[in-house]
Amino acid sequence: MAVVRLVVVVVVATAVISTFFDTASRATVNPFNFFGYFTMQSNIMASAVLLLAAVLQSRGVGAPGWLVPLQAATTTFMLVVGVVYNLLLAGLAGGVELPWANWVLHVGFPVYVLLDWLLLTPRTRLSFRVLRLVLAYPLVWLLVVLVRGATDGWVPYPFLDPASGYGSVLLHVLGIAAGFALFGALVVLSSRLPVMSRAPTAGR
Repeated sequence: MAVVRLVVVVVVATAVISTFFDTASRATVNPFNFFGYFTMQSNIMASAVLLLAAVLQSRGVGAPGWLVPLQAATTTFMLVVGVVYNLLLAGLAGGVELPWANWVLHVGFPVYVLLDWLLLTPRTRLSFRVLRLVLAYPLVWLLVVLVRGATDGWVPYPFLDPASGYGSVLLHVLGIAAGFALFGALVVLSSRLPVMSRAPTAGR
């Protein structure tokens, strides 16, 4: 299974790199903007976690206690990426222009990460305290985006654009936060299914 994870990581890295150079071929790329998208950050973080898990697995080394909660967080991030893109952003102008890379980053990898979590990840029963880790990064990301939108005018997604009105932005922010909490709770609950490990609770 370590080989499968490594192959997936290579595919995702290729999609990110190809998207960067494809964007650079059409316009000057601001790295802060390109990597400011939650999609890019989530794909990179989830890939890094999978890469670490694959390396440890290939060496027969047990996962450290912090790795499973971190994987739960990145799994949640990728689920939100997949759902938000396919419900709110699919078909809109901008974003990832390469069709195959767009599919990998917004559909293929989110589905794989979920399957990896449910079927391949040995883990303990997670505490709901893991939700603090799940929510911390997206909230910081939202804060940075809102500050940039109010200052230099850059926003990664149209529903976070202050030009649409701060009331609308606030509703979307609350919706996004609720989405992270909901998917994070489902990920935590999935670690408690009967087929999962019955090791002591983690994430305290």
